[in-house]
Formats: sequence, C-alpha cells, structure tokens
Amino acid sequence: MSDPKLIIATHNRSKLAELRTIVAQHVADLTESDVISAAELDLPDVIEDGVTFAENALLKARAVAEATGVAAVADDSGLAVDILGGAPGIFSARWSGKHGQDVENLQLLLAQLGDIAQAHRGAQFVCAAALVTPDGFEHVSEGVLEGELLTAPRGTRGFGYDPIFLPRGETRSTAELSADEKNAISHRAKAFGALAPIIAQRVEF
Repeated sequence: MSDPKLIIATHNRSKLAELRTIVAQHVADLTESDVISAAELDLPDVIEDGVTFAENALLKARAVAEATGVAAVADDSGLAVDILGGAPGIFSARWSGKHGQDVENLQLLLAQLGDIAQAHRGAQFVCAAALVTPDGFEHVSEGVLEGELLTAPRGTRGFGYDPIFLPRGETRSTAELSADEKNAISHRAKAFGALAPIIAQRVEF
C-alpha cells in the first residue's frame, strides 16, 4: 500500500464515505489508497473551540497536517435555523448536550420549533471545508444548502438532521434522497467541490 497523499480529518464513517466520493469526483487520478481518514491513525481528538465553521475546520486540518506531515482536509458543518438566529450552528452535533447523539439532537430541535408555522421554518445546512498542507498553505471554501425544516422526520438515509431538512425546490427530505442525489446538491458537495481544484493544485497524486 502506498503512502497516503491526503488525510480526511474525520472519525464519522458516514461523513467519510460522503467526502471520499465528493473528492474523487473532482480530483483526477485519485486512488483509494491516496486518501485515508484520521480514524485510521492514532491521533488525539482536536478541541473544536472556534466560534465559526471555518475556524473549527482549520483547527482539525492543521492538527492532522502537523501530526502527520501529510496534506489534510477537514470540514465543520451544521444546521442554521433562521428563527433561532442561526443556531444550532457550530453546536449542531451536540445540541442536546453530548456530541453525536443524532436522534436526541433532532428530537430536541423539533420540540423547540413545535409551535412554529411552516412559513417560518427556514434553515440552511452550512459547511466550511479546509485544506492545510505541511508547508503551511491554508484555504477554506464554504457551501450552503437552503431549505426548511419539516415537523416530523422522513426517510432513513443520511445522518444528523437530514430526516427533517427539506431542500428548497424538493419534495423529499435529504434523508429520502439517494447518496448521489444528496451529493449533487449538499452543502458539503458545494464546499468540497469548490475546494477540489485547490486540492488538485496543491497536492501531488
């Protein structure tokens, strides 16, 4: 197995699969062994104490690049609800109090919006994708998926808040879309799609 050329700084398997697919679509000559995840390495968790998605993405990518000497990409993403002033925002993954409790996070948000009319349930999925190379180069691209929140979960695909997010112009939640359909419009697809040409320029595959 050849040495990896790019490390995706995530331990989330669902997100890893999604990001590998997106990066592979945009970077020519990419092989499976070229890209690995931080989960495959014995690296300590990064404290995400930034106050924006971009800051947290850079914190994760920097830590991996510094620890490995390999180019690293990371994203920080979440749900911004209009009527909540952009919350949960950077706290999306731990909205119910503990990181990664998707069901609890979703149920709490639905309860908080229980009396809100559909006309006022606007929301956006937001993603900041960062590339950091060992020579100190840094770049962040952002992507947004506009939509609104449903009053009950629909669909079994995806993860996080996907079952209650209805993309603008769609009749299906993001959890009802196929992986290919979701990757074509998602906030992560937009952010990594914008970042991919930079990856191609700065990383030798």
